[in-house]
Amino acid sequence: MSRQHLLLRELGLAPRWRLRRGTEPEPVLTPALAPVAANLVPAAAAVPVPAAPVPQAEGMPVPLVAEPAALPDWADLQQQVANCTACGLCQTRTQTVFGKGNQRARLMLVGEAPGAEEDKQGLPFVGKAGQLLDNMLAAIGLGQDDVFIANVLKCRPPGNRNPAADEMAACADYLRWQIAHVKPDVLVTLGRFAAHALLQSDAAIGALRRETHQYQGIPLFVTFHPAYLLRSPGEKAKAWQDLLAIRRALTKMA
Repeated sequence: MSRQHLLLRELGLAPRWRLRRGTEPEPVLTPALAPVAANLVPAAAAVPVPAAPVPQAEGMPVPLVAEPAALPDWADLQQQVANCTACGLCQTRTQTVFGKGNQRARLMLVGEAPGAEEDKQGLPFVGKAGQLLDNMLAAIGLGQDDVFIANVLKCRPPGNRNPAADEMAACADYLRWQIAHVKPDVLVTLGRFAAHALLQSDAAIGALRRETHQYQGIPLFVTFHPAYLLRSPGEKAKAWQDLLAIRRALTKMA
């Protein structure tokens, strides 16, 4: 049985992704998935950031505002996020969600916004999407200590609705400062809102994920949000391709 066939079987339906020996990670598979797997087919540089957010039409990306001369230290930044009242989400949140992981990680992942479970626990990616993300990272030999994970929004939008333009603008500095502190070798955006926020592009994920982008000199990869992959398991084959590209980039920069 070909490696590609096995790979598609795993990424289409299997609940766990694993790393095997070799130059590229190969998942260990269960035989029962072969009938479905046969139908699965795997599949610009960021523009300068303006000094301040500009009005955007609904659904359009919101630029990150320019970084001030003085970068707040990590503890002050956490406190600023915890006390933030810059948009209406402060009235409906249980608590803010700053981020989690290694503050000096080589890989930084940026999601869209906290969900209900994240709002309760104050941590990003702790629900089912988080479990899938953990498996995705494990597939390329990484754990939570190897990454830092944050969201574009630090508060949960009511009903898990999409982030609004003014909310993304209100949180823009926080994400910029987090990236400036972590100084990752590689950035990865999870989902279209994270990609749009950092790349200032309203292009579809399908187009953006085919290229390696740059964010302030940092290689940036675009891939699907794990919550989307749970709803559309057939796209896991494409996500696996993205993971391999991310792993190659990290290896090259080691």
